[in-house]
Amino acid sequence: MAAVDLAVLVGYLVLTVGLGFLFARRAGQSDRFMAGDRNLPAWAVGMSIFGSYVSSISFLANPGSSYAGNWNPFVFSLATPFAAYVAIKWFVPFYRKSGEVSAYHHLEQRFGNWARTYAVVCYLLTQLARTGTIIYLLAIAVAPLTGWSPYFLILMTGSMMTIYTVVGGMEALMWIGVLHSLVLLAGPLICLAALAAVIPGGLSAVFPVAAAHDKFSLGSFSPDLTTSTVWVVLAYGFVINLANFAVDQGYIQRYITAESDKAAARSVWLGSLLYVPVAAIFFLIGTSLFAWTQLVPAAVPAGTVNDQVFPWFIATQLPIGMAGIVVAGIFAAALDPSLNSMATLILRDIYQGYIDPTPSERTSVWILRLTTCLAGVLATIVALAMTQVASILKTWWELAGIFNGGVLGLILLARLPKERLSSRWASLAVNAGIFVVLWMTLSPRWADAPAWAKNPLHPFMTPVIGTIVILGIGLLGTIRDRGVAICWLIWHTVRRLPPTD
Repeated sequence: MAAVDLAVLVGYLVLTVGLGFLFARRAGQSDRFMAGDRNLPAWAVGMSIFGSYVSSISFLANPGSSYAGNWNPFVFSLATPFAAYVAIKWFVPFYRKSGEVSAYHHLEQRFGNWARTYAVVCYLLTQLARTGTIIYLLAIAVAPLTGWSPYFLILMTGSMMTIYTVVGGMEALMWIGVLHSLVLLAGPLICLAALAAVIPGGLSAVFPVAAAHDKFSLGSFSPDLTTSTVWVVLAYGFVINLANFAVDQGYIQRYITAESDKAAARSVWLGSLLYVPVAAIFFLIGTSLFAWTQLVPAAVPAGTVNDQVFPWFIATQLPIGMAGIVVAGIFAAALDPSLNSMATLILRDIYQGYIDPTPSERTSVWILRLTTCLAGVLATIVALAMTQVASILKTWWELAGIFNGGVLGLILLARLPKERLSSRWASLAVNAGIFVVLWMTLSPRWADAPAWAKNPLHPFMTPVIGTIVILGIGLLGTIRDRGVAICWLIWHTVRRLPPTD
C-alpha cells in the first residue's frame, strides 16, 4: 500500500477512537454505559446492527468463496429476513417490554438461576473466542497489505476497541457502528467499480463467463441433508440469524437503545435487509475476479491461492487513496467488539446476581469499565495465542459452540406458557440438546467407530437438529406426565419393530 493509503487508514482509526472520547461524559452513568439514552433513531440502530453482521471474516472470505466455488454460501444471507420477521414478531417486543438490559435476566424468573447462569457463561466464552478470532484473522489478512507485523496489528486492534468501548460506552459504540457501516458500504462498491475498469468489457462481461462455469449456482435443491444444499444452508442460516436477534446480547442490547418499539422493529428490518444486497456484492466481487482471470489469464500472479486474490487486488489494482478506504472497511468489519455486552452481563447477571444486588452507581460504573478492560485484554490474548496454537483455540471455539448450541432452544422454551413447562423439563431438554450437538460435532472424528455411531449429516445441521431436539423435548414437557408416557410408548414401539437386513 502507498503512503497515501496508509495515511487514510491511520486517519480513519484515529477518528474511530476520537468518537469514543466524544461520548465520554455521557457514559459516566451505568445505565447510559450499557444502553445509551434509549432514544436513538431507527436508522442509526439499524446501521449499527448491519455493521455487526459484516465481519472481517465475511469481508474477505465471501469473495474468496465465490471465486473458488459458487454462491451457495449466499443462501445464508437469504435466511436473514425470515429470522428478522420472527424476531420482530416474538422477541423485540418481549425484550423491550421487560426493560432489562440483560438478555438473560428473564431466564432466572422463568426456569431458575441455572438457566440464567448457563446462558451468560456460554455467551462470555463464545464472544471471547469470536472476538479473538476476528482480531487474529484481521491481522493475518491486513499484515501483507500494510507491511505491519501481525503482532502489532493484534495489539493495536485490541487496544483500540478496548479504549473507545471503555471511554464511550454503548452510545459511542452505536454511532461508531454507523461510521463503520458507511465505510463497509463504500469498500465493496469501490472494489466493484475498480473491477469494472480492469475487466475487458466491464461487468457485463462477467455474467456470460460466470454462467458458463456455473458460478452463480446456489447449490442443489435436493432434500439431501449430508451436503451443503440450498435447504441445508437455508435452515442453518435461519437458526443462526434467529439466534443473533433472539439470543445474542450484543444485538438485543442494540435494539433496546431505540427510541420506541416501532423504531426497534424498523432497525432490525433495516439491518437485515441491508445485509442481503451487500453480501451479494461481496459474492459478485469474487465472481468478477474469477471472470477477470479467465478473460486475462496473466491478471493474477501465478501461485496466488483463492483467499489471497482479493487482498492482492486491493493492494495492487485500486487507485491511490482508495485502497486505504477499503482496508479501513476491513478494520470496520472487525472493530465491532462485544466488550460492552460482556461487561453488562458480568455486572447485571454475575455481580448483582451473586455478590451485591444493589451496588452503588459509582461501583456499577467501576465494574463496567474494569470488566470491559478485562474482556479486551483476554480477547487480545486469545488472538495472540492463535498465532502459536490455532488448533487449540479452534477446539475451544468448537466447544463453546457446543454448549452455546442449547441457548437458542432454551430461549424458545422460555416463551412457552409458564404453567405448562417446568424448570426440570427445560433442564432435561437443554442437556439432551447439548448431548446431541456434542455427538454431531465430535462423532465424525471417531476413526475406529462404526459408521452407525457417526453423524452422517452436514455440519450445518448440527445447530438445527440441536434446537429441534430441545424444542421437541420441551413440548413433551408441556404435557408433563403424559410426555413420559409418550416417550415410553415410542421406545416400546421401536423395540417391537422387526430387525432390518
